[in-house]
Amino acid sequence: MSPPALSLHEKLNQLRQRFIKQLPARLQKTAEQWQLSRTSSEAESRLAPDLHRFFHSLKGTGRSLGFERIALFAEQAEEALTADPQRADIDARMVHLLGQLNDELAYLQTYQGQQAAMAGLNSVEFPHQPEQKRSKRQRLIYLCDDEPEHINSLMHHLRCFGHEVVHFATTESFFNAVLTRRPDAVIMDVQFPHGQTAGTETLTSLNKLTGKQLPSIVLSGHGDFHSRLSAVRAGCHGYFTKPVKPLDLMLAIDELTSPIDEEPLRVLIVDDELEAAEYHALLLEEAGMVVHQVYHPNDALSALERFNPDLMLVDVYMPVCSGEELATIIRQQPEHVGLPIIYLSSETDSQKQMSAMTAGVEAFITKPVVPAELVSAVHLRAERLRLLRSLMTRDSMTGLYNHSTTTDLINKALIQAHRNGRQHAMAMIDIDHFKEVNDTYGHLAGDQVIITLARLLKTRFRLSDTIGRYGGEEFVVLLKDVSAEQAVNLMDDLRNDFGQVDFHAGEVSFRCTFSVGISDFPAHPTTQSLRLAADQALYLAKRQGRNQVITCRELDNDAAFCE
Repeated sequence: MSPPALSLHEKLNQLRQRFIKQLPARLQKTAEQWQLSRTSSEAESRLAPDLHRFFHSLKGTGRSLGFERIALFAEQAEEALTADPQRADIDARMVHLLGQLNDELAYLQTYQGQQAAMAGLNSVEFPHQPEQKRSKRQRLIYLCDDEPEHINSLMHHLRCFGHEVVHFATTESFFNAVLTRRPDAVIMDVQFPHGQTAGTETLTSLNKLTGKQLPSIVLSGHGDFHSRLSAVRAGCHGYFTKPVKPLDLMLAIDELTSPIDEEPLRVLIVDDELEAAEYHALLLEEAGMVVHQVYHPNDALSALERFNPDLMLVDVYMPVCSGEELATIIRQQPEHVGLPIIYLSSETDSQKQMSAMTAGVEAFITKPVVPAELVSAVHLRAERLRLLRSLMTRDSMTGLYNHSTTTDLINKALIQAHRNGRQHAMAMIDIDHFKEVNDTYGHLAGDQVIITLARLLKTRFRLSDTIGRYGGEEFVVLLKDVSAEQAVNLMDDLRNDFGQVDFHAGEVSFRCTFSVGISDFPAHPTTQSLRLAADQALYLAKRQGRNQVITCRELDNDAAFCE
């Protein structure tokens, strides 16, 4: 049995204790450096940057961790060094400040000092941890309606999208079910035998009782003002009148329940002060972000490639390479030109801040940071990059990856699979007779078919799978850690469900099918050979009558299509 996870305050307390534990050795080293710097002009010139950086970092980290007196003495030492290192009283001043730092450290190591430190810890405010986003795409849908005419068709269409659907004929059974197991979304009728707005009144009662809004859509046989007003007052997100086209309602539910962002933001922190880096990492992780820490600028470039962050937090004062120099190096690389960079520093001089930002960074945050402000600044700028990346990498109609991005992601997945000895399957999907759909029902109907299949692919497959629109009516899916045989079963289930979705063009309804070709890795070790094999299997599926799934292993051996 694994030990319980530590709270943020417990993690922060461990970090503070480690900071205090290693500080005596750092103070001793600094005292020795100061004495050595007084022996000659050459030694002073060589050691001055290290001394300045130590007190500057100690000031920022001390304040971040709540050690105000340590930060105060460090700040005074930094000011003494900056003002005039040749002053007659500088030696006595530095010895005095180093002594005060050691005295404060000795106090913090006593019981009284630890109690005072804990009081400081408890006074620190942290940003509220957001509710965790759903990690699975299947949704639990509650459908409460006492008129059975359209229920079966509606439930079928919702289940085609991979959702779990539970039907309730009474508001009472629905009410009790919500208290037992909360759904991801609700479809509610307004009128029931015991009241003209009984359905929406039940939603209002549940929202007040639980203190949380139920994502809900009204499906009603009545479109009058009072029914619609009751739905608005219940906080409902949509209103449909019967008879409803199942696909319209299904897409509305899918839109309502899909997370805005399925992947947490990724932040790379570059700071030579381990405690400062960990402190800021704790704050961002508490806000639901994924954080990677680097303690030396030399390692930043390789971390960029491995971690692929949405944003970088960079300390301004670091050995070997300053934050400004690191930002300039990063900006010189085309693939990182748009990466948001935020400076973190105890520097309060506005002129120095402006000078440091000439490398093209997004913001300058002064230590000690206000937790909520740090989280907000990172979130705002990282989300902006996410949006820009999405516009460049995704198909505007479906939201799936575009052709070039899909190919790039598959390349990377296969490189990783070579290293780890994993197997993958690729499925090439093509909508059958799609030109006839456009010619017969119009391009708007054709767009509806493409969008529906794209949403089905997103809801039925995992976040780890790569799903892209290759162009027109053709899609590709890389199913990770899946054999060709498993891929056939998954695609067959999807094909059968898609074939039973009713599309509408005016008053006319119609259905569509698709064909699939499947290939597998490592039998086809490159992206090109994998795609070619799947394409040839898809061609065979169409030649044999469409609306079927074919693997490249079913091709004629003599034709050597799979080689």
